[in-house]
Amino acid sequence: MFGRLVGVMTATSGRLLQLLALLQARRDWPGPALADRLGVSGRTIRRDVERLRELGYPVDALSGPAGGYRLRAGTAMPPLLLDDEEAVAIAVGLRGAASGAGGMVSGIEETAVRALVKLEQILPSHLRRRVSALRAATATLPGWTGGNSGATVDPDALTVLASACRDREIVRFAYRRRDGTDSRRRVEPHSLVSLGHRWYLVAWDDERTDWRTFRLDRLERPTPMGTRFAAREVPGGDPAAFVAKNLRGAQYRHAARVTLHAPAEEIRARFPMMWGTLEPLSEHTCEYRGSDDSLDWLALRIAGLGVEFEVHEPVELAVRCRELGARLGRAGDGA
Repeated sequence: MFGRLVGVMTATSGRLLQLLALLQARRDWPGPALADRLGVSGRTIRRDVERLRELGYPVDALSGPAGGYRLRAGTAMPPLLLDDEEAVAIAVGLRGAASGAGGMVSGIEETAVRALVKLEQILPSHLRRRVSALRAATATLPGWTGGNSGATVDPDALTVLASACRDREIVRFAYRRRDGTDSRRRVEPHSLVSLGHRWYLVAWDDERTDWRTFRLDRLERPTPMGTRFAAREVPGGDPAAFVAKNLRGAQYRHAARVTLHAPAEEIRARFPMMWGTLEPLSEHTCEYRGSDDSLDWLALRIAGLGVEFEVHEPVELAVRCRELGARLGRAGDGA
């Protein structure tokens, strides 16, 4: 989540902050001097000055042979300079960390909550409304081990869908199925769910007259239809648990049957939201069944359980485990 967040923070915003700092540092700045300090062209400086003016900063142009700029007296630089997409992206990252979905830094939850509160206090009202809708419509499930990729999600799509969940407004969007085919969907959105590194939409599909989950990285161009709907209760009452249950029961390209050398109760206690099923075989062993479209992720998921295991099927998974073991062994030999 945070890796993607850094990517969203553009170089332009960083340069604008530097430009503001320079304009505050002294009264008058010739245009060529600003360009030289920032390592850009004079044309870029002119565009950046126009951007600052659009954001409400009173930057005056100076007459003279080379021209120049002056930041009107009494103007203070704010703690953040973000466009709409950047502010929403940061709020998404902080929201995940505050709920424990980040899971990588000890104590990050409380820190993220404080940062999120401060961010919302300084956001313009229209952005605050978008972030508030996103927070209200999002559910998370800490401890989930099923996600297998850091697929990116359009922050605009997140906020459009969050607003539709809040306002109970029917949405249409293009959706790419697992087999690669495309479809058009018309749904009543209920909740956004963050599981591991993926986002899902829980919604009532009007055409299929049933509840469905949609991966947001496969969803394009969500468009509110302006039609309201009556609220429905998601099965089980918990949208995050509903998505997790569907994912655990889903069948993907490679289905594994593995014996784990540990009691089923121990595995369930350590991985309460594990993707797949467990059946006791004896006092000290159990059978794990799971599936994935990627043999690599399936092998790593099983190895990540931290116990001895034996692969019964498919043969391709056993081969991949041997290859992975050899690769890890070579890496260890070179340390």
